[in-house]
Amino acid sequence: MIATAVSFPFLYYSYDLPKLIINHIKDAAAHKGGLESVPPHIMFGFGFGAIGWLMMLSFVFLCLTVINGAFKYFINVFKGRLGERMLRRLRYTLYSKIICFPLPHFKKVSAGELIPMITAEVEPLGGFIGDAFVTPVFQGGLLLVPLVFILIQDLWLGIAAVALYPVQGYLIPKIQRRVNELGKERIRTLRKLSDRIGETVNGSLEIRANDTSRFERADFSDRLGVIYVIRFQIYVLKFLAKYINNTFDKLTPFFFFSAGGYLALKGQIDLGALVAVINAQKDLAAPWRELLDYYQAKEDSRIKYEQVVEQFQPPEILDEASQFIEPERVEPFAGELVVTGLNLFEDARHKIIDNVSFRFPLETHAAVVGTGASGKEELALVLARLILPNAGRIAIGEKVLADLPEAIVGRRIGYVGQNAYMFSGTVGDNLFYTLKHKPGNEAKPSAERQAELVESARVGNLDLDVHGDWIDYEGAGAETPEELKARGLEALRIAEMEDDVYQFGLRGVIDPVTRSDLAARVLEARTALRGRLAEPTFAKLVEVFDRERYNTNASVGENLLFGTPVGHVFDMERLGENPYVLALLEQQGLNDEMLSMGREAAATMIELFADLPPGSDLFEQYSFISADDLPEFQALLTRVGKVPVDQIRPEDRGRLLNLPFKLVEARHRLDLVDEPFKERVLVARKAFAENLPDALHGSIEFFDIERYNATASLQENILFGKVAYGQAQGAARVNALIQEVLASLSLRDTVMAVGLEYNTGSAGARLSSTQRQKLAVARAVLKRPDLLVMNEALAALDSAAQTQVIENLHQEFKGRGFICTTNRAMLARTFDVTLVMSNGRMAEHGAFAELNRDGTQLHELVKAE
Repeated sequence: MIATAVSFPFLYYSYDLPKLIINHIKDAAAHKGGLESVPPHIMFGFGFGAIGWLMMLSFVFLCLTVINGAFKYFINVFKGRLGERMLRRLRYTLYSKIICFPLPHFKKVSAGELIPMITAEVEPLGGFIGDAFVTPVFQGGLLLVPLVFILIQDLWLGIAAVALYPVQGYLIPKIQRRVNELGKERIRTLRKLSDRIGETVNGSLEIRANDTSRFERADFSDRLGVIYVIRFQIYVLKFLAKYINNTFDKLTPFFFFSAGGYLALKGQIDLGALVAVINAQKDLAAPWRELLDYYQAKEDSRIKYEQVVEQFQPPEILDEASQFIEPERVEPFAGELVVTGLNLFEDARHKIIDNVSFRFPLETHAAVVGTGASGKEELALVLARLILPNAGRIAIGEKVLADLPEAIVGRRIGYVGQNAYMFSGTVGDNLFYTLKHKPGNEAKPSAERQAELVESARVGNLDLDVHGDWIDYEGAGAETPEELKARGLEALRIAEMEDDVYQFGLRGVIDPVTRSDLAARVLEARTALRGRLAEPTFAKLVEVFDRERYNTNASVGENLLFGTPVGHVFDMERLGENPYVLALLEQQGLNDEMLSMGREAAATMIELFADLPPGSDLFEQYSFISADDLPEFQALLTRVGKVPVDQIRPEDRGRLLNLPFKLVEARHRLDLVDEPFKERVLVARKAFAENLPDALHGSIEFFDIERYNATASLQENILFGKVAYGQAQGAARVNALIQEVLASLSLRDTVMAVGLEYNTGSAGARLSSTQRQKLAVARAVLKRPDLLVMNEALAALDSAAQTQVIENLHQEFKGRGFICTTNRAMLARTFDVTLVMSNGRMAEHGAFAELNRDGTQLHELVKAE
C-alpha cells in the first residue's frame, strides 16, 4: 500500500512531461532568431540550450518510465507473495477444520467433495487475495492520477472523461448479480459431479458386475449438460459486460477530439495540453477495465469463499485448541469406569443410545454384545470419546473424559474399529503411527529447514518439523530405536501378525552396502541352509546355483544370464529382443535352434491349452503363454508354419525367440532342452559374462556364492537356488527349513524387522483385510493404553484367529481396561463382564455364566450363532 502511494507522484509527472516537451519544441521552433537565440534554461546552476533542454526533459521522461515500471514490478511480486501466503494459510485452516470434524459428519460429506474444495476451489482465491488489497488502491490511483491531470488541464475535458462512468457503474453490478447466482449454482453442481466421479471409482466393481455402465454414462452426461448451460449463461453475461465497457471507452475519445479540438482551434487550450490530455486519457481505460475486472473477480471469489467456508463449519465441530493442549505429564488412568445416563442422537432426532449407565473397575475386561442395530458400536465410539454424547458423562476415576484434552485421551485410550485405515507407507510407519504425538528434542534443524519453519509460522501454519523424530519412546516403554522395534514385533505377535511380517521380510530387498552386517548374517544363513540341504532328507528339495552346471529348475533365460537383471535392459519377458543377447545367440550358433524351439513350444502350448477356459490353474502351472495370448500365437504359427527360419519376419522372430527363454525343463517337460543344448547354453553363459560391455555391467547382478545379491530378496539370497519341481510339499518344506535355520541363528526377528519396511500401498491396498485389522490391533497395543476399546475389530478374522487374539489381549492387558464389542456372543465367555445392548439400551449386565441362561437375551444371541 505504501509503495503504491509513493508511486503516484512519479506517475503524475510522467503525464506532465510530454506537455513540457511539446511546448518546448513548439516555442523553440517558433523563435525567430533560431535555436541559438533561445534563452537557456537554468537548473541547479547549469544552463541548458534548446537541444540540451530537450534532451534533459527526454531523459527525465525515460527515468520516470523506468521508475514507474519498477514500482509495478515490485507491487506485482509483493502481491503474488501475499496471495500465495494467504492461500497456504487458507488451505491449512480448512485442513485443520477437517481434523476437528465430528465423526458423524463424515457420513454426510464425502472425500470427493472435500478434496476439490481444498485443492481446486481455493486455488483462484490465492491469486485474488493479493489483488484484493493492491488492485483497488493501485488501479484506483492509476485512474485517479491521469484524471486529476486532465481536470487541471481543462475542467470540461475532465468532465467529458468521467461522464460515462456512472452509467457503467449502474449497469455492471446488475449484470454481475446474475453472474453471482449462476456462479453459486455452478459450484454446487461441480461438487456433486466430483462426488459422482468418486462414487464411480469406488463402485467400478459394481458397475462392471451389473452392466450399468450405460446408465452411469447417461447420468454423467446429464450432469455435464447442466454445467454446460450454466457456464454458457455466465459467458454471455460476462461478454455483455465487456461489450458495454468497450463501447463506452470508445465514446470518450469522441468528446476529446471534438470538444478538445474545438477549444484548441479557438485558442482556449494549447496544443501540448491537448496532446498530453489525450495521452493521459488513453491511460484511463486500462485501470478502469482493471477495476471492473477486479469487481467481477471479487464477487466471484466471494461466492467461492462463502461456498467453501460454510462446508467447513458443521455443528458440534471440535475446538481446535483442545488438540494443542500439552500437559506437563500424562498421568495414567486409574479407578472406576463410570458411565452415567448416556444418550446419543442421530441428526438430533433418532435416539441411538438410550440412557445407558454402568460402572466397573477400569482393569475389568468387558464384552459388549448385541445385534447389528443394538447401539453397541456407537457405545464403543462414545467410550473412546470419538463421539461426544448428547447427554450423560463418562468418568475414569476422578477424570471426566469430556473435559480432558486430546493429548491425554489419545494416549491413554486405544481404539480399533472394524475398518481400520492404513496410511500410505510401510508396515513400520503404520505400526508406530500411534506414537507420533509430538516431535522429540532432537538436534536443531538445518538453517534451510529453520527458514522454512519460520515461513510456516509467518503464514499461520504449524511450525513443527515433520522430518524430526516424532516417536514417543516412553509411551511404547522403550528407550532406544532397537527396543522400540522389539516392542513393535511383540505387538505384532499379540495381534497374530508375526508370520505375515516374517513373510514380508523374506520378500524384502536390502542394500548390502549400508546394511553390511545384515547381508553378512544372510550369507551365514545361506551357508547353514546349504549344510542342511546336503542331508539326504532334503537333498532333492533345492537345486542350488552352480556356475558350471545347468539348473533344470531355472528357465533357459535364467541359466543364460546366471544372475538377476537390474532394470529393464535384460527383461526376462523380452530377452529374445535384446540386441546383446541376439548377437550372443548368433555368435554361439544358437539363433536358429532357439527359433525352432520357440515355434515348436508355441505349437505345443496351443495344442495342449487351446480348449482350456482362460481362468484354468493349468495356465499358471504349466504354460508360459497366457490364455489371452493364445489366439495371437495361433495366427503367428499360421503365418510362419512352413516358412524357413531365416525367412521369418523380424517381428515374428522376436515373439518366437522370447518363448524358449521361459522354458523350465523340470517344470514344463517338453523334451526341448536336451543335454547338448544345455552344454551350449553353459558356453553361452560364460561368453555372456566375459563379453558384457562396460555400459551393461550395471544391468545384471551375477550369482556368486560368496556375495550377497543386492537385487534379490532375502529368501532368494538364503536359498541361492531354485526349489525343485515334483517334490511333495517341496515349497512348504523348504520354507520350514529356512525358518528353522533362521531361528537357529536368531535371525527371525531380524527378518521381521525387514518386513516392517514392506510397503502397504495406497490405503493399505497391498495388505489383506485381515492383515490390516491385525496391524491396527498391534499399533493400538504398542502405545500401551490404560483402556483398549475394540469395536468389531476382529470381524475379518476367522473364529480361531479371533479367539487367539482375544486370549493374547487378555494376557497383555492384565491390570488394564479392555472393552470389546462383538457379534459373536460366545467370545464374551472369556471376559469378566458382559454388557448386552438392545435397541440402544443396556438390556443385561453381568458375568457371562450368570447371564447365559434360558430366557435371557444373551442366551438367545449365543443360540443364534
